[in-house]
Amino acid sequence: MIEWRDEGTVLSVRPHGETSAILDVFTPGHGRHAGVVRGGVSRRVAPMLQQGADLAVVWRARIEEQLGSFTCEPLRSRALLFEHRLTLAGVGAVTALLALSLPERDPHPGLHAATRLLLDLAPDPAHWALGYLHWELALLEEMGFGLDLSACAVTGAREGLVHVSPRSGRAVSRAGAGEWADRLLPLPPVMLGQGAVTGPGIAAALVTTGWFIEHRLLQAHGGRAPPAARGRLVDEIRRGL
Repeated sequence: MIEWRDEGTVLSVRPHGETSAILDVFTPGHGRHAGVVRGGVSRRVAPMLQQGADLAVVWRARIEEQLGSFTCEPLRSRALLFEHRLTLAGVGAVTALLALSLPERDPHPGLHAATRLLLDLAPDPAHWALGYLHWELALLEEMGFGLDLSACAVTGAREGLVHVSPRSGRAVSRAGAGEWADRLLPLPPVMLGQGAVTGPGIAAALVTTGWFIEHRLLQAHGGRAPPAARGRLVDEIRRGL
């Protein structure tokens, strides 16, 4: 019998048979990991298996290759995030993107820490929206598609950066863009830690990170479509800040 213990953030839950559920969690030590929760649809167990909640989990299986089973205890529900439309969409976007892009059973402790930091933010729209932008940049970096916004890819200049190359993921200045400007992605000041934090500014930044999520990250995992919750989140940020 194989057994391990860890803490996990709930990514998804789906019914399994009449009374059980298959739980997918993101743990610091064992990565994204699935297992069966006996009685997972019961009134006692189901409420603690909400997306974004933290659980103490014990996984058991006869051999490593099996789906195995979880026993769970609640650690943090984060129910407050479900009371606001922006953070509700944000939890859906975070958990869906992790489920789509993380290789199963591959640990990413740094990304796990960044995810927990985001989910632990108070449900203040401005702070949460900016935190989410930073989280998407961290996700791209962790998965090997990080953006280099330190200097212009063409001229080497560190000032006047207004574009991102969709090909290289590097910043490009206005002078360096030249006649190629209309083929480049926007680089809003908020991505450089500059200027006022506004809804339209963060939404524009998420258009750029969203391009790399869709055309690089998710393309590398079968070309899946970005989760609908992410689109709802961008709309809420654009309207609500």
